[in-house]
Amino acid sequence: MSAHFDLSIDEMKAYGYKIVDLIAEHWANLEDKKPVTSATRKEMDSIFLQEAPDKGMPPNEVLEFVMENVIPYSNVTSHPKFYSFVPGPSNYISTMADSLATGFNIFSGGWIVSPAAAELEIVTMNWLLKMFNFPVKAGGGIFTSGGSMANLTALVTARRIKCGDDFSKAVIYLSDQAHSSNIKAIRVLGFKKEQIRILPTDIEFRISINKLKNAIAKDRLEGLQPFCFIASAGTTNTGTVDPLDDIADICEAENMWFHIDGAYGGAAILSDKGARALRGIERADSLTVDPHKWFYQPYEIGCLLVKDSSWLSNTFSEKPEYLRDIEGNESEINFYDYGVQLTRRFRALKFYMSIKTYGLEAFKEAVTYNIQLADDVEDMLRKSRNWEIISPATLAVINFRYNPIGLNLSEEEIDSLNQEISRRVMESKEALLVTTILNKQVVLRMCLINPKTTIDHIRDTFLLCNKFAEEILAAKSK
Repeated sequence: MSAHFDLSIDEMKAYGYKIVDLIAEHWANLEDKKPVTSATRKEMDSIFLQEAPDKGMPPNEVLEFVMENVIPYSNVTSHPKFYSFVPGPSNYISTMADSLATGFNIFSGGWIVSPAAAELEIVTMNWLLKMFNFPVKAGGGIFTSGGSMANLTALVTARRIKCGDDFSKAVIYLSDQAHSSNIKAIRVLGFKKEQIRILPTDIEFRISINKLKNAIAKDRLEGLQPFCFIASAGTTNTGTVDPLDDIADICEAENMWFHIDGAYGGAAILSDKGARALRGIERADSLTVDPHKWFYQPYEIGCLLVKDSSWLSNTFSEKPEYLRDIEGNESEINFYDYGVQLTRRFRALKFYMSIKTYGLEAFKEAVTYNIQLADDVEDMLRKSRNWEIISPATLAVINFRYNPIGLNLSEEEIDSLNQEISRRVMESKEALLVTTILNKQVVLRMCLINPKTTIDHIRDTFLLCNKFAEEILAAKSK
């Protein structure tokens, strides 16, 4: 059967070199590409919808088909004008590291199967623990597919430690700006709607400490068990950081688990300004960070850090008979005991190789640059008669809307205008710039974590936005 799947070494090399050439050319010519693509389901069906073929095709023909029909219909998340959602800047070394991990098909679940993979996960986890001032000796963590799985892993752990087997009276708290993955995790864990408290934020989109205290006190009086608060360290909407020290004080006083979702903003710890904004992050019981966001890693690599690694192993460890020969000794960590997955890809390699290649200082400079770039964009917009800041630059996220001085547009007209500006920008494929809702207003949002993005890229985009806005207003005045 091996003949069906094996290529000769010359065929494998030729095929591999071709793919590396394609990836290298992509990286070298990134700015020449359009960041946005689009297609309907009907268009995609017309290209791909067919039965699985009984007979194979030459590998180069399949590759050519993919390069013509798959890659061009994927947004370029690492493009310098990909401003929305959370961009995926990535880096070339990590891209190649992922190829190594996949090419050698390394299993990163148990120590005996791949001791080097487990060791590199321990080492890189220790780097992250030190960055966030978590205890390295007692602390630990695990790489996950992303922030969603990291948050789920944290909440499973928190529920076991604080509630045991009975969580019928348990109550969990988070703000209206918390990431949707937390709500998904809470639902997956079987909590009822009445056990979830989504609390309003203040004018700066931070959790209201007074409202949190009131909610906890009310639940205690009703015989319920407040057991966990989920804070945001860099919300997706605005980059806002909740008052972490104040929340930590409450959680300590109330014997509650303190989880921080820093999937987006956690990496800001690498800059001086970001570290000040994240003051108190070291007081969390558990912390989610996403290296595939602001640590410039390719998808997928999220991370959960905890103050005590035994919290994870005591929550997730199972001892089936078919794994009894690969347990190893106490110092040899089996990461399948730290989370949901048994079979795990070697995620640590890309993080390790990129830090070793570029040095941590390069990452610090990049994060600092991103934060300063967003500040510069805010300064630029405040000097314009056309643009209004809705949420100022915070951890490289800024929200604004087109609202020219003197036009006296209604709120409905402003909302419609900004929605249409976004639509036309996307339709032009020159930039990815979409809207969000803040204070019931439609606003444009930029997330500027790509170190390739320059102020010139942003000026070009605003010129495009201004052009579309003028065309829209001119058409309405006729």
